[in-house]
Amino acid sequence: MRHLRYRIEWFFIKSMQLLAPILPRPLIVMLSEQIGKLAFVFDNRGRITGIANSECVIKSGDLDNINTQEMILKSYQYFSRSMIDLFWGKRLNKNNYSKYIQIEFEDKIAHEKAIKNGAIWVTPHYGSFEWISLAMGFLEVPFVVVAQDFRNPMLTEIFKNSREHSGHQVISSKRAVIKLLKTLKRNGNAALLTDLNIKPSKEAIPIKCFSKITSVTRLHAFLHHQTKLPIIPGIAIPCSDGSYLMKVLKPIEYSSNLNEQETAQKCWDVLEKTIKDFPEPWLWMYRHWRHRPMESERDEYPFYSKESMSFEKWISNY
Repeated sequence: MRHLRYRIEWFFIKSMQLLAPILPRPLIVMLSEQIGKLAFVFDNRGRITGIANSECVIKSGDLDNINTQEMILKSYQYFSRSMIDLFWGKRLNKNNYSKYIQIEFEDKIAHEKAIKNGAIWVTPHYGSFEWISLAMGFLEVPFVVVAQDFRNPMLTEIFKNSREHSGHQVISSKRAVIKLLKTLKRNGNAALLTDLNIKPSKEAIPIKCFSKITSVTRLHAFLHHQTKLPIIPGIAIPCSDGSYLMKVLKPIEYSSNLNEQETAQKCWDVLEKTIKDFPEPWLWMYRHWRHRPMESERDEYPFYSKESMSFEKWISNY
């Protein structure tokens, strides 16, 4: 049964990879909106999770009181567009990408220095996180990109090829540390997503995400402290015409006064500010807070959050 499901998934994604690039841009936007609506209706688990996440964040005062169902619907639509855009991105090249991606550097001089010497580029699951790396590739800034392998191994190669379209190298998150350290020490550039929930362990680090403790990757903070190279946060904001505004935020420079946990928190705080300003494109349907501290009130965290002695012991180390 699992093998059959994998085949069906492969057929659907492969069809999208082949068909998306031949469709006009306005149709891509319309199609992603309709797919997002269908996902909102039929993905009960994701919809319920997204609404619970947003209601908790609103209750804590980290987000304005807005219509949560409408926000989660838009989140599905933006995520659908991001996935289709990864394959439509085959039409992009260094001569035409600027028609669809406007890049805004917060500190251009600092960014040029970082690009020359190497940097750690990070982004959350927000807007077109896939197109951020594509755009930098067209600017002749090749990344070594860390990506999780799919449970369905038939999909991994499809996504890998699409992500490498503008000159990047995509590597598995398994055993990625040595490869990334070598890249950075050769003045290269590494890129990764920072908001995936990681099992509390030596590979993870606790941060406060919308005032709630969560367990995320410590990889960017570890690389930063090992190499003393800057972390560059970036975020791609979707526009109504199907284009994106890519904000490359001010580099986070190394400071011996900060430890890895403080560095990871500082990095997230910069990204969270943009998410608060325009929350819909964030991946609200994801279970960002799988654990909760024992001293917290039950309604401070979403329904799926669980108390755990191992989590309690883990966060006590920080």
